[in-house]
Amino acid sequence: MAQSNHHKLAEGSVRESLIRMTTPMIIGMLMMFTFNIVDTLFISFLGTDPLTAISFTFPVGFTILSLAIGLGIGASAVVAKYLGRGEIERAKEAATVINYISATMASLMIVLCWIFLDEIFRLLGAGDDMLVLIREFMVVWLPGSLLIVCMMTGNAILRAGGNTKTPSMLMAFAGFSNAVLDPLLIFGLGPFPALGIQGAAWATVISWAMAFAYLYRLLIFKQEMISRKFPSPEVMATSGREMLRIGIPAAGANMMTPIAAGVMTAIAAGFGNSAVAAFGVGGRIEPIATLLVLAISTSLPPLISQNYGAGHVSRVAEAYRIAIRFVLVWQLLIYGVLALLAPVIAEVFSDDPEVISTIRLFLWILPLGYGMQGVIILTNSSLNALHQPMSALWLSIARFFVFYVPLAWLGSVYFGLWGFFGGAVAGNLLMGLISLAAFNRAVNAELRLQEKAA
Repeated sequence: MAQSNHHKLAEGSVRESLIRMTTPMIIGMLMMFTFNIVDTLFISFLGTDPLTAISFTFPVGFTILSLAIGLGIGASAVVAKYLGRGEIERAKEAATVINYISATMASLMIVLCWIFLDEIFRLLGAGDDMLVLIREFMVVWLPGSLLIVCMMTGNAILRAGGNTKTPSMLMAFAGFSNAVLDPLLIFGLGPFPALGIQGAAWATVISWAMAFAYLYRLLIFKQEMISRKFPSPEVMATSGREMLRIGIPAAGANMMTPIAAGVMTAIAAGFGNSAVAAFGVGGRIEPIATLLVLAISTSLPPLISQNYGAGHVSRVAEAYRIAIRFVLVWQLLIYGVLALLAPVIAEVFSDDPEVISTIRLFLWILPLGYGMQGVIILTNSSLNALHQPMSALWLSIARFFVFYVPLAWLGSVYFGLWGFFGGAVAGNLLMGLISLAAFNRAVNAELRLQEKAA
């Protein structure tokens, strides 16, 4: 890339930069979510057992994905900081080192999962019959997951330079090609063999491989953001330490989500199958309802890191304020739509009167807290971008295990399902206020340091 392209995020209108970076991510994520639903639908045609086997693989998959997201956050923060300072060679060194470290850490995790595969899934509750199907899927998917970790890191490097269009297109391409390959490889259409559940794994890995090949050809040969030479030990140590200081806590923060979801499901189970079903439906609706938050959470950090690196702390505060205000208003509108359409949505997912009633209750209460949930997510990503990963990690731990889960449990004890959903909303509200205060404190501290330096 030309040097001028690297500095776009530290110049011009903050609002325009945020909109320009976020819009492609919305499109890419929407297509990914849509194709994931299609993927699950094709596997469901194989029967209940294959669908159950795939469900067992989700915790392992999410763990590897959490590592990928965390390392991507670290990569974006470090590379964007150097670009903001105009230190193009340092950014290139960091981008190169980060890829070697991501590949190494992912490989170690994959090897451990491979060695203890049976033990992991037995611990999750899989029986011997189910293990046969799980192994059939994971023998292809697990080694191939190295590609998704490297892709997440590569996409983070592109976003660090202000390019969100290419990562979005790659996400959409991978999702689309996966959806096309699924029926061909699962059911054996045309010249393709019928591979069953393993066909779904091959479809995913082939899609990742095609996107990976394009991405790294772009990074290495066209944009020259990754060096073809192996970095020196000094560069490896310096850039690697900086990235891991952010990436490891960020990965840990992401891993809080499935743990908390498991506890919340256990609480819901106390109210019967209808509550579990409603919570499951909510889990499918939430990513779509908070799509804009997720998109901004990937585009805001590079904007903050570049301006932080360039010493424009006031622009950091402006970008955060714009994002927070927009998300709060947007999620309030989304809540109105969900509350209005709750009866219709509930009937789409079930024909059981009790389940329909519980889904309606969920949609009338829980989405009210999505705005403050957005504040929490954007604050965490912004603190990582300011190179304060431990603050983001502690906020994540506090959110799930001091406010969200405990208040939902207390509400369920005293007020039943209303209290369960209402307690979760209260937890998000309180944690959102704490997150706002934490970010303002961090920015004010940076402004004071800047004033002293001047």
